[in-house]
Amino acid sequence: MMSKMTLTAAAREILLTPHPVAKAERSLGVARQWQRGEIWSIGAANAPDRPAQPERPLLMLPKNTPKRRSAGSLSNRIAMLHAVAHIELNAINLAWDIICRFAHDTLPKTFFDDWVSIGCEEAEHFLLLNTRLAALDATYGDLPAHDGLWQAADSTRHNLLDRLAIVPLVFEARGLDVTPGMIRKFKNVGDNDSAIALQKIYDEEIGHVAAGIRWYEWQCRREGKPPEATWKALVKQHYAGQLKPPFNEEARSAANFPPSYYLMESAD
Repeated sequence: MMSKMTLTAAAREILLTPHPVAKAERSLGVARQWQRGEIWSIGAANAPDRPAQPERPLLMLPKNTPKRRSAGSLSNRIAMLHAVAHIELNAINLAWDIICRFAHDTLPKTFFDDWVSIGCEEAEHFLLLNTRLAALDATYGDLPAHDGLWQAADSTRHNLLDRLAIVPLVFEARGLDVTPGMIRKFKNVGDNDSAIALQKIYDEEIGHVAAGIRWYEWQCRREGKPPEATWKALVKQHYAGQLKPPFNEEARSAANFPPSYYLMESAD
């Protein structure tokens, strides 16, 4: 049955859904409709200023969020999974925001296909982690979290090239660097179920970074800008920290994100 709702209207509805599980489930439903051809129109740009926020977790500055580096205790494992779940929830918002914020640009349908698919996978990731937290007698929202990802989204809200440079090619690429270490930590303490969940997320995030670099370079060609020099300038403009090694060059290369981008930047 053909839906009368446009893709951007559906994306806005997802963004304005405050409950995390409902947001994820709505993401899966819209993705299925789009992939089956039941949503026939992309629609006009209509992004809200920011997504609706759940009552929990309490949002803090990144520097005030407790760091849990060991998986040796149950509380630390819960904290680590909670932090990744928070990232995945933000990633759902970011995928749908890029769809309904930049729909005014002349973009091919394949652009929207990619970001709908990413929004769907981010939703699956959040639900997977939410289920894992429940198995450990925890709930998403139990612990504080930071708002750094959405701050980056807000600083790039006026320009598609800026958004593509920062969200997939800084933040999601960073996930490729740190997730293998987390997987090892969970395996070392015998928490194989959590390790399996993180492995699935890691494998699929390679595809997200690949989509990011593909569309970033496409947009650079469209604007007549050199990709690597432009990326480095945008990172300096929008990213407050420094890109820190070690980098997972194998995973980044699998995503077609070459070292000439980030290794030279780290040496500046």
